[in-house]
Amino acid sequence: MEIEIISFGQITEFINNQKIEVDGIADTDAFKQYLEDRFPALKGTKYKLALNKNIVQQNTQITNQATIAIMPPFSGG
Repeated sequence: MEIEIISFGQITEFINNQKIEVDGIADTDAFKQYLEDRFPALKGTKYKLALNKNIVQQNTQITNQATIAIMPPFSGG
């Protein structure tokens, strides 16, 4: 499965690959675990995922060639 990653803010400092090939990752919970194993600095960082431009509120299935944005917390309107 190929996933495009878009990162924002301080997260771009430790995630430099924008496309990754992964196997065995079917949902966003598994993807978060994969990211935190691959980029340990992410474990101590608060962040949200957006899957194909939709903020992930709960575990969601990931399909091939999905785009996932990794965003630090933000506030404002």
